Amino acid sequence: MNFLYLIVDLAAISVPLLFSFHPKIALYKKWSALWPAILIAAVPFIIWDSYFTKIGVWGFTPKYLIGLPLFGLPIEEILFFICIPYACLFTYYCFKIFWGSEYRIRFENLITGFFLCFTLMIGVLFFGRYYTTSTAAGLVLFLCYLQFIAKVKWLSLFYFSHLFLIIPFIIVNGILTGTGLDEPVVWYNDAENIGFRFLTIPFEDLFYGMLMLLLNTYLFEYFLSKREAKSAI
Repeated sequence: MNFLYLIVDLAAISVPLLFSFHPKIALYKKWSALWPAILIAAVPFIIWDSYFTKIGVWGFTPKYLIGLPLFGLPIEEILFFICIPYACLFTYYCFKIFWGSEYRIRFENLITGFFLCFTLMIGVLFFGRYYTTSTAAGLVLFLCYLQFIAKVKWLSLFYFSHLFLIIPFIIVNGILTGTGLDEPVVWYNDAENIGFRFLTIPFEDLFYGMLMLLLNTYLFEYFLSKREAKSAI
């Protein structure tokens, strides 16, 4: 059982990593943009994660871990910020290949507006609960930046491609939060969240996951654009 979290990490990345070498996908050719995006995006989340672990917002059950700590976190938690974003960026990139980078959802602005208003409302209603407040604030601020300042063109593709990650999200987060287990791999202090769960998954994980993947996608697209601009010279 002490390999469970590691198995979840490796299972999440194994198929996307393998199919990155498929000739119709060839994501490995974009690794010079992808890996910097993942590694840079991991830094603030590892800092955030380490601090919240230290103050007891969440924690980890030792029997599911191999016992190698790094930056105050289990090594499996560090790998989470590599394996899960890789799998999600792989999915995003596959949809980008199929639908094209100009893909747009007719109601993109309404979808963004809904996420902004709903997340802001949750953050205000449950202000002061560390997990709720931090994830809501982070998602609202970053979505505002993407929508109104950076004015990125890939939000429709992000929304559409990530619809297909709902089931994997439920499976992975369900396992990590204790679905089907005697104890959760990752436990949460319910005094610091709204206390609502889908199966065993805290509601705030939706905000947290979306923020993490938006940051990864933003950096991935940023480095891709820099690479394409450089090759055009």
